[in-house]
Amino acid sequence: MSTVVAQSLHVFGFRSHVSNNVFFFDEQIIIFPSGNHCVKYNVDQKWQKFIPGSDKSQGMLALSISPNRRYLAISETVQDKPIITIYELSSIPCRKRKILNNFDFPVMKFTSMAFSPDSKYLLTQTSPPESNLVYWLWEKQKVMAIIRIDGQNNTVYQVSFNPQDNTQVCVTGNGMFKLLRFSEGTLKQINFQRGEPQNYLAHSWVSDDKIIVGTDTGRLFLFESGDQRWETNIMVKESTSDQKTTKMIQESDSLIEFPTISSPVPSYEQLVTTSSSHAQLSMPQVFAIAPYSKGFACSAGPGRVLLYEKLEEKDVYRESKDIRIPEDPQSSDPSQSDKQDVLCMCFSPSEETLIASTCKNQLYIITMSLIEISKGEPAHFEYLMHPLHSASITGLATCIRKPLIATCSLDRSVRIWNYETNTLELFKEYQEEAYTVSLHPSGHFIVVGFADKLRLLNLLIDDIRPFKEYSVRGCRECAFSNGGHLFAAASGNVIHIFTTTSLENITNLKGHTGKIRSVVWNFDDSRLISCGTDGAVYEWSLSTGKRETECVLKSCSYHCVTISPDSKIIFAVGSDQTLKEIADSSVLREIPAFDVIYTAVVISHSGRMMFVGTSVGTIRAMKYPLSVQKEFNEYQAHAGPITKIQLTFDDQFLLTVAEDGCLFTWKVFDKEGRGIKREREVGFAEEVLVTKTDMEEKAQIMLELKTRVEELKMESEYQLRLKDMNYSEKIKELTDKFIQEMESLKTKNQVLRTEKEKQDQSHQERIDDLLDKQSRELQDLESCNNQKLLLEYEKYQELQLKSQRMQEEYEKQLRDNDETKSQALEELTEFYEAKLQEKSTLLEEAQEDVRQQLREFEETKKQIEEDEDREIQDIKTKYEKKLRDEKESNLRLKGETGIMRKKFSSLQKEIEERTNDIEMMKGEQVKLQGVIKSLEKDILSLKREIQERDETIQDKEKRIYDLKKKNQELEKFKFVLDYKIKELKKQIEPRENEIKVMKEQIQEMEAELERFHKQNTQLELNITELWQKLRATDKEMRRERQKERDLEALVKRFKTDLHNCVAYIQEPRQLKEKVRGLFEKYVQRADMVEIAGLNTDLQQEYSRQRDHLERNLATLKKKVVKESELHRTDYVRIMQENVSLIKEINELRRELKLTRSQVYDLEAALKLTKKLRPQDVPETVPSEKVPSVAPTMRLDEQEETGRIIEMQRLEIQRLRDQIQEQEQVPGFHPIAGIRLPSLLNSEVDFEEYNR
Repeated sequence: MSTVVAQSLHVFGFRSHVSNNVFFFDEQIIIFPSGNHCVKYNVDQKWQKFIPGSDKSQGMLALSISPNRRYLAISETVQDKPIITIYELSSIPCRKRKILNNFDFPVMKFTSMAFSPDSKYLLTQTSPPESNLVYWLWEKQKVMAIIRIDGQNNTVYQVSFNPQDNTQVCVTGNGMFKLLRFSEGTLKQINFQRGEPQNYLAHSWVSDDKIIVGTDTGRLFLFESGDQRWETNIMVKESTSDQKTTKMIQESDSLIEFPTISSPVPSYEQLVTTSSSHAQLSMPQVFAIAPYSKGFACSAGPGRVLLYEKLEEKDVYRESKDIRIPEDPQSSDPSQSDKQDVLCMCFSPSEETLIASTCKNQLYIITMSLIEISKGEPAHFEYLMHPLHSASITGLATCIRKPLIATCSLDRSVRIWNYETNTLELFKEYQEEAYTVSLHPSGHFIVVGFADKLRLLNLLIDDIRPFKEYSVRGCRECAFSNGGHLFAAASGNVIHIFTTTSLENITNLKGHTGKIRSVVWNFDDSRLISCGTDGAVYEWSLSTGKRETECVLKSCSYHCVTISPDSKIIFAVGSDQTLKEIADSSVLREIPAFDVIYTAVVISHSGRMMFVGTSVGTIRAMKYPLSVQKEFNEYQAHAGPITKIQLTFDDQFLLTVAEDGCLFTWKVFDKEGRGIKREREVGFAEEVLVTKTDMEEKAQIMLELKTRVEELKMESEYQLRLKDMNYSEKIKELTDKFIQEMESLKTKNQVLRTEKEKQDQSHQERIDDLLDKQSRELQDLESCNNQKLLLEYEKYQELQLKSQRMQEEYEKQLRDNDETKSQALEELTEFYEAKLQEKSTLLEEAQEDVRQQLREFEETKKQIEEDEDREIQDIKTKYEKKLRDEKESNLRLKGETGIMRKKFSSLQKEIEERTNDIEMMKGEQVKLQGVIKSLEKDILSLKREIQERDETIQDKEKRIYDLKKKNQELEKFKFVLDYKIKELKKQIEPRENEIKVMKEQIQEMEAELERFHKQNTQLELNITELWQKLRATDKEMRRERQKERDLEALVKRFKTDLHNCVAYIQEPRQLKEKVRGLFEKYVQRADMVEIAGLNTDLQQEYSRQRDHLERNLATLKKKVVKESELHRTDYVRIMQENVSLIKEINELRRELKLTRSQVYDLEAALKLTKKLRPQDVPETVPSEKVPSVAPTMRLDEQEETGRIIEMQRLEIQRLRDQIQEQEQVPGFHPIAGIRLPSLLNSEVDFEEYNR
């Protein structure tokens, strides 16, 4: 490898047609594409760090940064194949995390990308004709889902994720706005497009379910969950300056060729043609939308950005601020310089700054605080770095006395850069395209070749001003001599030599038959070397104006030439992919370029290193003398062919420019990292050129400013005096006012003081009275408390004696208990130790079985793995051999087809047969590839199965461990429970005897209960039958009454009709008709028959219903009997509980009576109190004569018995309530003949007994 190392230092350039081309990494650092790199640029400290593109990359197409700012995804094409590289930004330097390059679906390139909110998933959109939307789990390089977005080859411009939901995505493009949701391994559309399809250029999520979308007609839509909620049109505002049209760029002279990509980004050439053809204002196109907390920002036509803020009460946005791109005074047409579309925008994380990129490869920045300050007036962007080239850079030059770089471009501009400070020194645009530039060694002049003329220009302090023009049209190459006294300019196939002293053309060198592509001077300026498209390299003598040496190779079109410092060897590069060493009119050596075309070459002034630029945008660093082998370092640099390459005079910096419009500066080192320095005798010059008229104008301006300053001083002093007078008057008025207020406040203060003194006296009197009262009360309380204390002290002494006695008894009991406990413990320990030994032996045997099974499993697993590996290896070798044979046969067949094409038409049939064979072979190859893929899937499934088995083994081991733990815990519980069981058995024995007695009583009561229960059921059945009869009679009575009422009404109606008939008593005919009418109305035989029939039907229906009800009643009786049998057990249990409770209550009453009598006797013996009733006697200790009750229960026995009685009363009440509830349940019958004794009666009996 070469010992020469080049490190990228700084770049001046930007690539606007990369999708999503600028975004913030943090508050100070932004990331943007430049050349074939992504640049991390610190806005405050102005440093740059580089993320290089992939090797052999043909340029970046799209970028995307993850929401957590950890990952950067770059879409590129490498050797005509798409590739996505994901970098980890947190590591220094940035390292490649994942490369996505194996695709199971057809794809040409990825045009848009987006990370999910949690940065785990990546969404990518391919270009037409496939137009596939791919949903990746990028960490595992796994495609989760894929869907074809558009079948009509319409362009998709942007894809994005919902900022809160991984599963929801949005896609916009020409005629499409789609919301999709990822579920069950597929992407499904969840919205339906309504209305006319629009060309949706950009969109952005403003909340969880709301999206702002912009179109090419200046319309903004707000969609919520796929439905349109709001719409507005961006209004076009005319500028005050007159609209100037720019001239059309002739296609013959223009060399701008931007790659056709799927983003809605217009190229520079398209912008110029549209601006010239449409002088009128067209509809603004919304290329970019950026959301922020208050609303969103959107591009609104050329050079304009609008801020929209959300209204609080509605989901509506209103235009709040207008931001413009400023006009550039250095432009050839300042009024048109701001007419550039904003393609991408981004807010900083704190939303303090907004960055925008434009179609002219420019980056602009604005702080949001400036926008807030500008009231009503539109705010203006500022350049983020400097004005950059927007088209291919065609010329590059450096000088000796200053750290300057001169560049010219097809964007008609000439720029002067400073590579020490990394700044733009001077910049000027012209009407014509600039093809070449050369910088004078002093750094004060440049010569520029334009399309129409060759111009010599002065570099002034703030301007580039021409001072001589030559009528040399279409000058493509120019170069100052090393001494600076001459310069050469190539036009077509002629080289013109000019002197810088008299500015005259001293000679013309003619001899090339094609266009001259490169000229270079030798070290002493005595000779000039040129090369051209005609394949000729000539060395010219300036003294004679004739060729000294020549080397012509017609098959090669040369691009660049250079000469060694000793002027002996010429190096030339051209279209034949070699680097040639030429000396004495002959090619000494040809160094191969290894499948690329060298476009530029330069050798260092020390002659120890050489750098070449390639057609794919890379640079190669070589050590001189050159080697035929691949001994060079290759670096990714530009996204297009390198046009020029230069080294600074001290060999410290390498400069490269290319068709992508970027200028790179590189630091040159040797392999050990040391800089390759040349000793500089003199430092860089600091002088600048200034014209006399400029100096005089500035002096005049300074004088005018001085006079203006003096006038302003006078005016300000006068204004200050006026203000002082006004303020003094105001101060006087205020002092008078404050003095009056102070006097009034003093009087108020005096009044308040007197009131305060009065109140203090009254308070003091009250306090004295209260103190006296309190002292009296204290004395009374002390006397009472002293008496109480004496009584309590006596009680305390008595209780102390009792406690001593009790303590002695307890100690005796404890000693006895300890002895019994120690014996029991010894027995238990022996028993459980024996059991533990048995269990441990069983456990060891189980563990041994588990180990044996594990060994067997491991052995089987190893055998399976070895068999699978062997099979996989055999299959792999088999198919690799087949594939190799197929490739060889394919190559052989291709060679044969190439030969066959050159033969005569008679052999065409054979060629067709061969092509058919090739197609068959390809089919077989596809089949074999399918077999390989299926085998790979089998391998993956087997690996998965092995992994699952490992997991099951781990689960079983965990389960064994858990079972062991549970076993130990259960053994502990068993020990405790055995001990408790023994104690409980001791307590249960006396109770069992009592239970036997109780059971006998219960059986007797059950027999009685059954007898009463039968009687109850019979009586209830009788009652229900009587109730039913009663209801039936009631119904009949109501029916008869209704009939009676109906008949009465009929009689009344008949009477009224009869009364009406009596009126016609004098007219027999009418009377007869009326009587007949009465008969027809009231007396009809059919009705009589029907009534009789109805009565019989009613009787039949009544008897039928009665039978039915009796049957139902019989079934219900049977059900009641069954339910009573079912509930009998519950009744028995309740009765048993009641009997046991009554028995306990009676026992407690007897104990209470005994204790009260003992207390009464003791109090009488001690003569502490008078004889009272037993229930009023306080608690005392019984004498030792009562052996039945333990001395420990004597203190609180009465209170305890009272509490027990209360609890029993509550329990009995609860049971009674429960019995009542059961009685209300249908089918339940209470127990007749047995009633519990009431508590009130029992208490009365108890009191009488005590009396």
